[in-house]
Amino acid sequence: MTVSHDEVEPVTESVHDNSWSANLEKPPHAEDRSLVLAQARDAVEHTASGNHVNLVTHGDHGHPEAYLYPELDDAFGDAVEYEYVEQCGCGGHVTRVHVQ
Repeated sequence: MTVSHDEVEPVTESVHDNSWSANLEKPPHAEDRSLVLAQARDAVEHTASGNHVNLVTHGDHGHPEAYLYPELDDAFGDAVEYEYVEQCGCGGHVTRVHVQ
């Protein structure tokens, strides 16, 4: 099932000039990987240079290395560095994205 991205609350509406976390493991995220990717890009774009955002992705999509990392490379190239932090107890995954 695909969820209309317009029907889902945005992950953020402001630029964060600090480090923060984006929750991408709500039920609509579990149903739609493209929503996860769109909101992950949005979260990185709303993170000020010199800070990081923790992208917390739903466990239903598996390890973010398989789908999120290529998206970050394509969208941001050398403007970001990312690292896998851990798998949450609920099954989700945390990827820390440092914005250069």
